[in-house]
Amino acid sequence: MPAAVGIFPNLDKPRAPELARELVAWLAERGVAAVCPPEAAGRVEGAEPLPPARWGGRVAFAVVLGGDGTLLKAARALAPGGVPMLGVNLGHLGFLTEVEARALFDYLPSALAGDYRVDERAMLAAAVLVDGRPRERLLALNDVVVSVAPYARLGMLAVWVSGSLLGRYPADGVIVATPTGSTAYSLAAGGPIVAPDLDVLVVTPVCPHTFYARPTVISKEDSVRVRLERSPEGAVVTADGQERRRLAPGEEVVVAVAGEVARLIRGPGWDFFRVLRRKLSEGPREEEGEER
Repeated sequence: MPAAVGIFPNLDKPRAPELARELVAWLAERGVAAVCPPEAAGRVEGAEPLPPARWGGRVAFAVVLGGDGTLLKAARALAPGGVPMLGVNLGHLGFLTEVEARALFDYLPSALAGDYRVDERAMLAAAVLVDGRPRERLLALNDVVVSVAPYARLGMLAVWVSGSLLGRYPADGVIVATPTGSTAYSLAAGGPIVAPDLDVLVVTPVCPHTFYARPTVISKEDSVRVRLERSPEGAVVTADGQERRRLAPGEEVVVAVAGEVARLIRGPGWDFFRVLRRKLSEGPREEEGEER
């Protein structure tokens, strides 16, 4: 049995605090301690408050209670420590999560026994450059997006791939997505779906005012540099739609594959294409002839 299990709840989900407390009690009955972020300690009685940055080496894995957004937040916090994450879906789409809430306690005995595989997902590191020097670093599992402001007004964005100019786009923004993020904002903007085990990135212009601008698949060895060349009120760089920083004209963002990876716990029967059909609700259902 592991010494401790981390609990990473989204306290904005009505079910999350109650489920977290049930999980603490369930683990205690089996002699397993629980830790949680300090900000959650007041609503998750019995769990030791511990900053997620210190979970690496302390917990066997983390149970993330929420949805895809919660898992994205947890990935940015836990990937530097190499902590595997068991995503529990309390939301709507649940594309990244592994298990529904109703099945959590059936799933946990196998997880405690280490009977799972780890699905490693590439992450992105974005450096915001001011006068050519990095000002700060953002980490993302899905995507890094440079969006012009105010919305509904075109800006001009120049994009280079490993030093070669890809294009100058009059557009609302540019998305740099991992294969994991290819089914998120990039997909909505017309980008391709990419299997998560491919070593590529996707560069997708957002509402480009030109016919030549198309989503482009590049090697994970490439870096992407985006410079805001014109925008009435600057731009915003966003990591996973959650962390935001303002950009002024002339400032740049350089995006590359990060050294950190997100480690997702998967059961033996997990299949990306089955999840894809189910979550997008557009593919054939099993009773309509799915191959097993």
